[in-house]
Amino acid sequence: MSSLEEIRHDRIKKRELLRAAGMDPYATRTERTHEVREVLENFDDLSSEETVVVIAGRVISIRRHGGSAFADIDDGSGRVQVFMSRDTLGKRLFDLLNDTIDPGDFIEVKGVPFLTKRSAEAVAAEDWRVLTKAIQAIPTEHFGLKDEEERYRKRYLDLLLDPAQKEVFVKKALFWDTARDFMKRHNFAEVETPTLEVTTGGAEARPFKTHHNDFDINVYLRISIGELWQKRLMAAGYTKTFEIGRAYRNEGSSPEHLQEFTNLEFYLAYADYNDGMKLVRDLYRELAEKVFGTTKFTTRGHTFDLADEWVEIDYVEEIRRQTSIDVLHSSKTEMESKLQELGVKYEGDNKERLTDTLWKYCRKQISGPAFVINHPVLIAPLAKKVEGREVVERFQPILAGSEIGNGYSELNDPEEQAKRFGEQQKLLEGGDEEAMMPDYEFVEMLEYGIPPTCGFGFGERLFAFLIDKPLREVQMFPLMRPVREDKQ
Repeated sequence: MSSLEEIRHDRIKKRELLRAAGMDPYATRTERTHEVREVLENFDDLSSEETVVVIAGRVISIRRHGGSAFADIDDGSGRVQVFMSRDTLGKRLFDLLNDTIDPGDFIEVKGVPFLTKRSAEAVAAEDWRVLTKAIQAIPTEHFGLKDEEERYRKRYLDLLLDPAQKEVFVKKALFWDTARDFMKRHNFAEVETPTLEVTTGGAEARPFKTHHNDFDINVYLRISIGELWQKRLMAAGYTKTFEIGRAYRNEGSSPEHLQEFTNLEFYLAYADYNDGMKLVRDLYRELAEKVFGTTKFTTRGHTFDLADEWVEIDYVEEIRRQTSIDVLHSSKTEMESKLQELGVKYEGDNKERLTDTLWKYCRKQISGPAFVINHPVLIAPLAKKVEGREVVERFQPILAGSEIGNGYSELNDPEEQAKRFGEQQKLLEGGDEEAMMPDYEFVEMLEYGIPPTCGFGFGERLFAFLIDKPLREVQMFPLMRPVREDKQ
């Protein structure tokens, strides 16, 4: 068998044969009159009237039989067989085809639709020309790309060779179209907010940092979809806003976490977290029904039905039930001891991180659908407190042992918000890189006043859970480490 380099060298020679024959191996345009889909959908009319069509696409396979050849052509809209014969094309064009065209090449074919002896829909070629000569050999559809690293690095081949993988992204596009349509039907205004920020607000995560040359300042890529900006719009008189966009978090990777991802966030004035839960429940059900045609799912070892009643689970009580730890009153030593007893690895020794780690252990047992509520104030610095308690009006959908979204009644008391930011500043100064950066211009905005507001955000992790794939698998081009890093 020829090596890949020998195959590449052979294809380069074929490219020069095309040039010698006066055929540009990298055409500027095509004279295509029909997509393959159109030919197939209107085949009876086109074939009965012997209509001449011009199609163009990639040669998926080619089979040669003496003075004839059959090729499968795919243009992305569909695939059709093309019949080519020496008698019809003439010796020069037919021999040039035989001598130069391989699977992977793009060609243009002019001909008439007809039925083969086996009643297969095909096009009888009267003329052809090359559009693009491929120098690299495409793996066969049967074997495809098996190595995960190679599939991600050469996603263009993965999508070309695996129709099921391509369908994932058709569904993902429908997922976001459905979400956008839902928000607009509920009279939410779509907005755009900055992706470069002086302080990162709206979440607790380590940001990506860069430098703004014109202002000569350091800025950060946003870690939320404009939470503090959309709440400013509540002060501006907007009552319903949403944004779909990219967020960036300079953290570790896992089947559920990546450094770059798409989220949707909405803000609803004159509402609280109870209103938010109703809206989110309806949104998730609609996404499931319209994108997947069902509300029943099995993923990550869990089974759930979004059409079922969504139970409410108390954050503090659930941790106490599973671990006997009261996160509101237990000491750090007690929490660390319990985590060690459970065999759970943890980072950071402040109470916020220990509380979060205990919860992450407990949530794995919950299949859902459920909303976890009543989070400690410490881990929700932007949420409004439940009156008379040290917990907040926060809600998170729980599916298959994970939080798939986050929302709360927004804190609209400027003095309380300034106090919470101060506590986050202490965590930052203590080395907690995931603590929230204070934004005192936001506090000033709160002094002008915003109405009672509910905010919520969710991302493509929901899509990954519903389709039961790792998050990286549902991103078209996930970030990859360079094959060879440039020397510094």
